[in-house]
Amino acid sequence: MRTIQNPGPAAVAALFAALLAAFSFATPSAAQDWSRGLPLQGDQVERAAERERLFAALASARSSEEAGAIAFQIWALWFRAPNAEARDLMDQAMERRRVYDFSGALAILDKLVALTPDWAEAWNQRATIRFLKEDYDGSLADIERVLNLEPKHFGALAGQALILMRYGRFDTAQSVLRKAIEINPFLAERGLLVEEPKPNGKDI
Repeated sequence: MRTIQNPGPAAVAALFAALLAAFSFATPSAAQDWSRGLPLQGDQVERAAERERLFAALASARSSEEAGAIAFQIWALWFRAPNAEARDLMDQAMERRRVYDFSGALAILDKLVALTPDWAEAWNQRATIRFLKEDYDGSLADIERVLNLEPKHFGALAGQALILMRYGRFDTAQSVLRKAIEINPFLAERGLLVEEPKPNGKDI
């Protein structure tokens, strides 16, 4: 079995900084704008079918541009709220985040996850805010909730890898990143994967 050699502290810090810059688990860029006005979730059978179609298309994407467009549609699907009250709370939280009022956003998201405990994106956005407030343990706990509800949430997986890297758990972070990239082959963080060593320069 191949193993990944743990990097030194300086390398871990560099990788963490690079992954932080990518920060794709939060939302795609300008999410505070495009997420407003999305329709509600609607029929769950149709929603599930759309989810499967989009993930199949993402897995077979041939370019980063094609994958990015599909991933954008997936984010839009994730952001569709189960009801109007939840949509309003999410909009309020995103506005608070836009102006860097992370405490205000967190207070709103606390209400949102209590109101809609089965909405994965509510947990993901709270995980994001907790991360921004450097509450890494809290963020990890919320990411676990996200992945229980949406196992293919490549954004949450990227966030989980980021925090694990922050904690120096490099091997586990690499494993999580590989899982995320299996789902989204053109994920920005794919450049952070470390090639597994080849004994005597040969594949096993």
